[in-house]
Amino acid sequence: MTAVLTQPRPIRLKGRSYLALTLTPELPFEDWLVRLDDLAGRSAGFFLRRPVVLDVEGLEIDRAQLRDLVGKLGTRNVRIMGIEGARPSMLGADLPPAMSGGKATGDIEEPAAAAPVNETPAPAPVESAAEIPAAPLPTAGVPASLVVTQPVRSGQSIFTEGDITILGSVASGAEVIAGGSIHIYGTLRGRAMAGTLGNAAARIFCRKLEAEMVAIDGFYKTAEELEPGLRGKPAQFWLDGETFTAGSMA
Repeated sequence: MTAVLTQPRPIRLKGRSYLALTLTPELPFEDWLVRLDDLAGRSAGFFLRRPVVLDVEGLEIDRAQLRDLVGKLGTRNVRIMGIEGARPSMLGADLPPAMSGGKATGDIEEPAAAAPVNETPAPAPVESAAEIPAAPLPTAGVPASLVVTQPVRSGQSIFTEGDITILGSVASGAEVIAGGSIHIYGTLRGRAMAGTLGNAAARIFCRKLEAEMVAIDGFYKTAEELEPGLRGKPAQFWLDGETFTAGSMA
């Protein structure tokens, strides 16, 4: 009995995935950091408490340049949890670990291609959740959609690989992140990021636009860049090539 009680308990190891932003810096780093500072200045707190992966694939840099870049990002409160695309000789104990195996964009590009950008229907504004039609059941190979029946409060972050439908509003300081499109049947005051897994056909719809930031497939607009005529009105966003386009749904 004594031997059983003193036997050490095994350590439990679990696999778990987390959502992280990926930064892809460009040379020269000084110019790229200026643009990053501009984004952070127009969207206060964007990088706070957010894990970030640094992708340096294809950049002709050495270890000293990489260490200097990570240090400069640290002074900006951008915490790098891992580095992707770096040669093993560039990494060490003084730098974040190597990362690999991130989700490929091809996981969702094929089903998204069936609906061209200019043919995606905009949802009509509704007065109550009872008028919203039930979402179709997900089919094999297509990421499941998520329906959120409660308002998204400040500080909350919601993510799914498919589409997200919010029946309420998204508060300032909250964020909604989707691999597909985002439908908000209330006011969008926080951040909405659609097409985050490489789906350029994704769209963002909201009944009332008061957003801090909107983004599709890496292209973004902050509050200062949004069209003044759309403020406080039903709006939608989509990509036309590499042009981030906005329009009214009124």
